[in-house]
Amino acid sequence: MQPESNTYYPLVSIITVNYNNAKVTVELMASLNRISYPNLEIIVVDNASAESPVAAIKDEYPSAIVIESKSNLGFAGGNNLGIKAATGEYLFLVNNDTEFTEGLIEGLLEVFAKHPDAGVVSPKFHYFFQKGTIEYAGYKAVDTLTGRNSMIGCREEDKGQYDTVSETHYAHGGAMMVSARALAKVGLMPEVYFLYYEEFDWCEQFKRQGYKIYYQYKSLIYHKESMTTGKNSPLKTYYITRNRILFMRRNVKLPARMFFMLYFIFLTIPKNTVQFLLKRESVHMNAFWKGIFWNLKHPKPDNICVA
Repeated sequence: MQPESNTYYPLVSIITVNYNNAKVTVELMASLNRISYPNLEIIVVDNASAESPVAAIKDEYPSAIVIESKSNLGFAGGNNLGIKAATGEYLFLVNNDTEFTEGLIEGLLEVFAKHPDAGVVSPKFHYFFQKGTIEYAGYKAVDTLTGRNSMIGCREEDKGQYDTVSETHYAHGGAMMVSARALAKVGLMPEVYFLYYEEFDWCEQFKRQGYKIYYQYKSLIYHKESMTTGKNSPLKTYYITRNRILFMRRNVKLPARMFFMLYFIFLTIPKNTVQFLLKRESVHMNAFWKGIFWNLKHPKPDNICVA
């Protein structure tokens, strides 16, 4: 379908981060070649991979801008490097293990057009290897006691039960569109997290500036899930633990923050330690405790938001 000549298509900068996964990133580029949105800027940030992905990416998408970082800056740092290079009116941050569908970008832009208070918009997620099964149709709030939350619709068959544009608590870090105008007011993604929870914190920052987070059902993206870190890696255990505590320290006020700390000390720590012992997962137990001790060693990490 050819776009109408009188339709305005704002420049959209698509930013993705690659780390030792050029094949998956090239598959994302291939999906970009299959959509019809006519005004894109593609930025790939390589987080110091063992082998340069430039040739493979350029072979699939010649106009892509590839930025090679000299060190691994993590999810937030890599995306921020791309954000600084972007020139689009809208910036669409996507995981490299996603694939686009037709109309994805148009649907997200529609939310910004209809809702001037929109700061971040995420699409509906389906699992790539289980198409038709929902991964994300919005997020519930982080529980101030447990520091946990869940995705709406996760693992449900998509029968249209979440087909309503709606305000949600958090965007999905695997695909979130922001306007350059809102970004100028809110600032870059918090790099103190490195990996996991940074999108939750970023959404909290958008909300503090008066913006809302939206879910757009008309836009669909496929997600291969944890292709870089792995679904059950010690790295994931470390950063999930570390950043769960960090997020609560930055975004939950006293006395609720104190109740979370008590819950974590008297319930989470004993439960997880026993589980790791029973499963003989010493590597994960070490990662779990390392995440806890990081917070003890950093009583005042950069950019603590809440007193």
